Amino acid sequence: MFRTALRNVLAHKARLLMTVLAVTLGVAFVSGTLVFTDTLSKAMSNQSAKSYEGVAVSVTDYGRARGEDGQKQGDPGIGQQTLDKVKAVKGVDTVSGRVQGFAGVGDRSGKLIGSGWANAGANFAPVKDGKDPRYTFTEGSGPVKDDQIALDKDSAAKGEYQVGDKVRVATNGPVREFTLTGVFTTEDGAVNAGGSLVLFDTKVAQELYLQPGFYRELSISAKAGTTADQILADVKPLLSKTAEAKTGAALAAEQAKDIERAMSGMSTGLLIFAGVSLFVGIFLIYNTFTMLVAQRTKELALLRAVGANRGQVKRSVLAEAGVVGLVSSVIGLACGIGLAVAMRSAMELFDAKIPAGSLIIAPATVLVALVIGVLVTMLAAWLPARRTAKIAPVAAMGSVHLPATMKSLVLRNIIGSVLAVIGIGVVLLGAGQKSDGRTTIAAGAFFLIIGLFVLLPMLSRPVIAAVRPLLEKVFGVSGKLAAQNAVRNPRRTAVTAASLTIGLTLVTAMSVIGITVGQAVDRLSTQNIKADYRVTMAGEGMNLDKSVLPALEKGKGVTAVSPKTMEIVRIGGDSRTVSGVNPAALDAVLNVKTTAGDLASLGQGKLMVSAKEAQKRGLSVGSTVDAQYDDGEKGKLQVGALFDGKDQLEDYVLDNRILAAHNESQYLPEVLVKVSGGTSAAGQQAVVDALGKNPAIKVSDKAAMRNEMAGMINTSLNIMYGLLGMALIIAVLGVINTLAMSVYERQQEIGMLRAVGLDRGRVKNMIRLEAVVISLFGAVLGIGVGVFLAWAGGRTIAGSVPGYELVIPFDRIGIFFLLAGLVGVLAAMWPARSAARLNMLTAIKTE
Repeated sequence: MFRTALRNVLAHKARLLMTVLAVTLGVAFVSGTLVFTDTLSKAMSNQSAKSYEGVAVSVTDYGRARGEDGQKQGDPGIGQQTLDKVKAVKGVDTVSGRVQGFAGVGDRSGKLIGSGWANAGANFAPVKDGKDPRYTFTEGSGPVKDDQIALDKDSAAKGEYQVGDKVRVATNGPVREFTLTGVFTTEDGAVNAGGSLVLFDTKVAQELYLQPGFYRELSISAKAGTTADQILADVKPLLSKTAEAKTGAALAAEQAKDIERAMSGMSTGLLIFAGVSLFVGIFLIYNTFTMLVAQRTKELALLRAVGANRGQVKRSVLAEAGVVGLVSSVIGLACGIGLAVAMRSAMELFDAKIPAGSLIIAPATVLVALVIGVLVTMLAAWLPARRTAKIAPVAAMGSVHLPATMKSLVLRNIIGSVLAVIGIGVVLLGAGQKSDGRTTIAAGAFFLIIGLFVLLPMLSRPVIAAVRPLLEKVFGVSGKLAAQNAVRNPRRTAVTAASLTIGLTLVTAMSVIGITVGQAVDRLSTQNIKADYRVTMAGEGMNLDKSVLPALEKGKGVTAVSPKTMEIVRIGGDSRTVSGVNPAALDAVLNVKTTAGDLASLGQGKLMVSAKEAQKRGLSVGSTVDAQYDDGEKGKLQVGALFDGKDQLEDYVLDNRILAAHNESQYLPEVLVKVSGGTSAAGQQAVVDALGKNPAIKVSDKAAMRNEMAGMINTSLNIMYGLLGMALIIAVLGVINTLAMSVYERQQEIGMLRAVGLDRGRVKNMIRLEAVVISLFGAVLGIGVGVFLAWAGGRTIAGSVPGYELVIPFDRIGIFFLLAGLVGVLAAMWPARSAARLNMLTAIKTE
């Protein structure tokens, strides 16, 4: 029986090709993901270990911590005295103090080199012979004066800088010009993430990032014969309560685990694509084996007649599936390795420097690829094999096909209806639970989709019947025959359409929710922000220097400037985040609607509170609350106004001059600017000029603000469209396979149609229209279910998105329909050509 199974595989190579392609695609994504993440994880772990070579112990101190009273206590970092004490510990060879922060380097045109969030600055800390063990200089040497810097090799190349050149560098303050003294290579994570690294003299770095005389980190090396654990034990008593000391080996191990966790998240995301591919592929495999078994009914019945029992017949079909799965897995594994190499190269195209390292093909990856491919194929082939084994030899010998019994169809429809009703009910229940109902909706969606798949054969008849008159009217006899053929075998039509249904359900749901949220965010930014520009650091969330405020106020054409600082203030005994603004400019840059009191009261030193927070705490205009500021000073604040509490401001708002008086180093993430004449290229250039053409500062107009706010939404949608693309590929394979086998089964029928006058062109049209009808059937169901799930999912997030109103993107839905139709046209090209080229006489004689 096994030899028979092998002969059947070889005898039906062409008809099994699409199955092989479907399994190969899924296995390639799985194995490619595993190889890529294993390779990247190993390379990054090795790189991390290199960065700790020669480091016996590392000490880190993040500075002042807030005590129970909410006030900052302690030193800002590790002082020079502590460093000297550590250096005197027995067994310590060298100690280098480190500080780091943000530093942006502009190229010769003034454009920022690298990604804003990965642009770093640090101090050059030589320990022996004027060398810093963290950096290897390829040109020149490290900075030793206030006006000198060194640059990493990649950044120097991108900026076309040579040793001796003048380089403009910005931290969070004004741009400064330095002389380049050296170019170095490093294992620093910022550089390997596609950013840049600037080395300053230690005194300069301390002034920029911390405080003169203090360090954020100490790197300690040991003398020969002294262990890291011995040094760690001796160093710990010398440190403050806020400092943390660990051995270099422990830190390298921690970073390796962090990298593994990060890779796990990436791997999960990529494996979702593979999972969708394999899930959709199951329907194609099932359909293929169902048709193959139906075409070989007489052959299988003959095996039964000559002595093969049911188990042997079923095992022969499963063995055939196993061989196909094994071949597909091997090909998929090879393609996956190629995909991993391609993904690695693609990341480098986006300036993400991948650490050097060999390709990691773990035994577990090979095993997973083979097992998944074989199991998926055999799982999909199990039901056709089981159904075939149940057919009695005499009954099978008398029929070429295996028609489903009325009992099985009724049972199938009952089961499908029950599952679909349960799914709809659970989804509706989840929609009524608001933010707590997302898990419930996901469970309901699972039952609904499974129920829908079971019901697809029943649904195909009325849906396709509805378009049959249109097909007859437009395409004549070809359209009529196409509609009839599409419902001739409802199960086959249903399974073929399933791949598109899955893909379009996911994509439609995400598109509707994404576009709805996007428009809500767009309205929010348009309605609430009146400023023409928002000024931020290139790395989102980083702190602007307070010097940008007077610089902007002096800018040409600037009419209003307001900071949006954030400070922790104890109000009424509880720590609260307070927004600091410019009262004189607030109304010009933000649309703040007061519900009680007067906005002008901010300029009088009074507190503005959101109406929701005021109701929660029992506050009203005129109420007085106790306040304790960042420097410990206490006072009282009177509530001067209540506002609607839009998300542009915190629940508490004060004049920033009050907050600045109690904190010299405020957190200033953004500044809003209004210019005369509104948004224009000249206006934006005026703001850029006012900031000294600082490459580290980003000036965004309203369009850019909207794009930034909707960035995550667009990323999610792009991922979903990637899933749609994968589903479309599988759908094309499925439709090609179904039509090819259908043409094979209907050779005699097609020959008769040709004999009675149906020309080649109309035969082609018949096959094409059949494919388009099947594809659009899947699209209709997928889009319908997707919109329903989007409505339910939207109900769970409406409370957290101001102005949420469901939007049906008819333009994108129209595109989805066009894509589905295109799938049908493309998939039908080969089968239609084969059908049109059949010899009439040969086809008529075919049994």
